[in-house]
Amino acid sequence: MHYSIGVLEQQMRRTRFQALWLTGVAIVLAGCGRTSSTSGDATKVGATPPNVLACDDSLISAFRPDIYTTVTLVHLFRQGDHLALSGTPESPEPPVASNDACLVKLNVGPGNPGPDDAPSTSPGIGIEVWLPAATWNGRIRSVMDGGWAGSPDVSSLTTLRSDVGVWATERGYVTSITDSGHTSRPGQSTGSFTLNPDRSINTTLLTDLSTRALHEMAVKTKALANLVYGMPAAYAYFAGCSSSGRAGYSLAQNNPTDFNGIFVEDPSINQTQFFSALVWPNIVTERDLRGVPLTADQANLVSLAALSACSTALNGSYDGYYSNLSDLVGCAYDASTDPLVLCISDGGTNPTPACLSRAQAFAVNKMWYGPTVTGAAPSPAVDNGYNLVRTPEHLWWGLPRGDNLSATAIPSAQLLSIFTDQIALSLQDPTRGSGPPFQFTNASGNGMDGWKRLSYSQYATAFVLGKLLGPAFGNIDTDNPDIRRFRDSGAKMITLQGLNDVLVEPASTADYYHRSSASAGGFERAQQFHRLYFAPARGHCDSPALGLPPGANPNPPDLNQAAPNSGDIVRTEVFDALIAWVENGTAPTTFTATSPDNTVTRPVCIYPAEVKYLGGDPNLASNYSCQ
Repeated sequence: MHYSIGVLEQQMRRTRFQALWLTGVAIVLAGCGRTSSTSGDATKVGATPPNVLACDDSLISAFRPDIYTTVTLVHLFRQGDHLALSGTPESPEPPVASNDACLVKLNVGPGNPGPDDAPSTSPGIGIEVWLPAATWNGRIRSVMDGGWAGSPDVSSLTTLRSDVGVWATERGYVTSITDSGHTSRPGQSTGSFTLNPDRSINTTLLTDLSTRALHEMAVKTKALANLVYGMPAAYAYFAGCSSSGRAGYSLAQNNPTDFNGIFVEDPSINQTQFFSALVWPNIVTERDLRGVPLTADQANLVSLAALSACSTALNGSYDGYYSNLSDLVGCAYDASTDPLVLCISDGGTNPTPACLSRAQAFAVNKMWYGPTVTGAAPSPAVDNGYNLVRTPEHLWWGLPRGDNLSATAIPSAQLLSIFTDQIALSLQDPTRGSGPPFQFTNASGNGMDGWKRLSYSQYATAFVLGKLLGPAFGNIDTDNPDIRRFRDSGAKMITLQGLNDVLVEPASTADYYHRSSASAGGFERAQQFHRLYFAPARGHCDSPALGLPPGANPNPPDLNQAAPNSGDIVRTEVFDALIAWVENGTAPTTFTATSPDNTVTRPVCIYPAEVKYLGGDPNLASNYSCQ
């Protein structure tokens, strides 16, 4: 059985919805009393809406902001309905609407013409907008997906993004998400759209992904809310993690007036370098270990050994996670000299099947150090690869020592394909992409795991080409440090980076903050509109599977959890702090990370301040300070 609404029942609900919409929105907005900072004029939001449109197909003809925009679907959800359309799977059970909401799907052309079966062909940018009825809080909250984006649910007429709808029905936001201008198909690499059938770079859709889809989502969401409610939103916010976090930086750099507040998590800026760098552990496996990866037990053993050596820097006792960026910079653990990790046959003392040969230990050191031009890596005692200033030989930062090495050294096929897509794009050779089950698909030749046959110098070439071809890639790196126009617009931004993130290197986030702060006039001036926090024990987008290795710490502190049913899109505490900063001028200070059982607390400081231990019970945040 699929969830659907009968025609007669739908008509009855529309009638009731109009009455609730007219009454409820007027009440909510009357209590807001703010002047819109997103509309470009001084329109008051507190007045009774002069015109409220029904949630029905009349919106298809009513909403025509330009020749490229088309309404493709309008659907009313009433309180108690499952947030699902006719093609939504029954399992897991879709969430239930807490309040009435109107779902509107848009397509914004012109897209990219081409053969119907080509991943590079697109009718335009898909945007899904949810408008609450009686509970609108006068705010907009927009997001984008991670990876190469392209969620087919956004433009589908039979499925939807219920995680976005939950924020509309539960918290009263007008919410929106974009597919970034293309859709991915089952069994197809998500980056296949980046090359046209003739292998030329699909600059049009890469530009949509990097900038245009985000701007169109902001503009169209505001315009639709203004049309439906008869008045502009008071505030607009963007929040996202990973590539969606990169999108937040893109907005600040390229469209600085689109949003009043931006919340960024683990941003994958410098994508041409960052994605390529995540293939590095597997390149090392192919070149140095003859294609035989570490076992999960081996990866866990050496990761835990690194944590044992380095996660005591803060208070002298074993934490099983990092609390400061300097902990990573100072960790010089060397797997090749640790007898507890090395096999007996290689001079070590470890008799278990999880032991490492010396060749494997050297390979792990390379994975931790990060990509180099020749494939060589220095001794960790000389350079552990985590200094903010890299040598010319050092192409990018590697994995933080002690983090979950399995996540990238033994990745899932789907995760690896996301990163090898960048190799295929940079070399403009689809055969260098991954093969099945998540194959890079192109008319001139499909992915054949050609990345495995790259020499170290060929791999370095892909790195250099990725950077040089940035304009052709739609400037997907979004690493421009000049965000002064964002500052001058009065907008605010918070960046949250996990210190045990195995995908986005914490050093890369620090590097961007250093550069953008210098552009703004120094840390003190930058912190007036943009604040960075490094969170202890936090994996990528707060994913435990992509953070600490099993057994590292059974009870690590977490900054805060996601809102109910909202996935990993927004951490409520930090997002609410951003709202207070934007709307009330209350700047965020120190957050507190708390373990699931409430026995461990730890301060989370505004960078570049670091957590310092004052003495006493090491499990209490009160015994630390930010200095």
